[in-house]
Amino acid sequence: MGLVNVRIIAQQYSSNMARKLMFGSRYFGKGSPDGGPGDEEVEHADSLSIILAYVYAFCITDYFPWLRWITDLDGHEKIIRKAILTARKYQDHIIDERFQQWKDGVKTKQDDLLDVFINLKNPLNIYEIKSQILDLIVATFDNVSNNIEWAMAEMINEPKILYKAIHELDKVVGKERLVQESDLQNLNYIKACVKEAFRLHPVAPFNLPHVTTADSNVAGYFIPKGSHVIVSRLGLGRNHMVWDDALTFNPKRHMNNDKEVVLTDNNLHTFLFSTGRRGCPGMLLGSTITTMLLARLVQGFTWELPSNEQHVDLKENLHDLAKARPLSVIAKPRLALHLYNTS
Repeated sequence: MGLVNVRIIAQQYSSNMARKLMFGSRYFGKGSPDGGPGDEEVEHADSLSIILAYVYAFCITDYFPWLRWITDLDGHEKIIRKAILTARKYQDHIIDERFQQWKDGVKTKQDDLLDVFINLKNPLNIYEIKSQILDLIVATFDNVSNNIEWAMAEMINEPKILYKAIHELDKVVGKERLVQESDLQNLNYIKACVKEAFRLHPVAPFNLPHVTTADSNVAGYFIPKGSHVIVSRLGLGRNHMVWDDALTFNPKRHMNNDKEVVLTDNNLHTFLFSTGRRGCPGMLLGSTITTMLLARLVQGFTWELPSNEQHVDLKENLHDLAKARPLSVIAKPRLALHLYNTS
């Protein structure tokens, strides 16, 4: 039993998963003695947070590029460069070593995505691989962790919702084993909680800016070539014309009889992973990672507020849509202790 910072758990889980997929290992070093992240992983995750914070920030030189040659007016480029160098400090030497191992014939079997990149039929050079790896790790980081923290906050504030999620897990999975990826197709209510958190609490107010490559007509509007197009995630997910009681966390709204709940939305009533040719290629991976973590947290622990708190404060940060205060709650194991042994 202990006080748990759900934000840190979710962020480290996301970055651990990304490192495991890319490099075949959760840690850059040995991790901490208690099995958690070490200093390297903490610094790496912090650098990813900074990069993502400034991806969405307004920067005057994005619109007046010629000013970039004069000065870094708002200091963004200096901050971004430092964060990228920190992230790549831990990543690039692994890529250099692996590249050399394949070149020397020391490694002959593909075990992770880095090996796949190195052995593409149309090969990338090492600089392109380093950029692609960083891009993929950044893309898997914030959406998952933000969703999990908000979903847990909303569910703890509404015990009936949390109880229903627990009941589904106990019925589908039981308490004798941990939930597995193969169980997810039968966990409709858990997926509905994930989808509702994505709807109500997107990771950012807008999508990443896109630029039109040709004159276009969309929904009756003429958009000239070269226009910056920015979609409001809030304007979709919290739209009272689309959603009943739009500001209320209600997973049931996504349940459709016995049909499986999916996290895609081709009608764009929400902006989870976009759609069409420009949709997120990692949608299945991102939704699976998110659903698995929420299912494990709900199944594995009972969650209580500290004695001095009556409810979870759901205020948003003034600078973005993250929770203003990290979610810190008391976790107590609810399964047999041997199930928590990850060694």
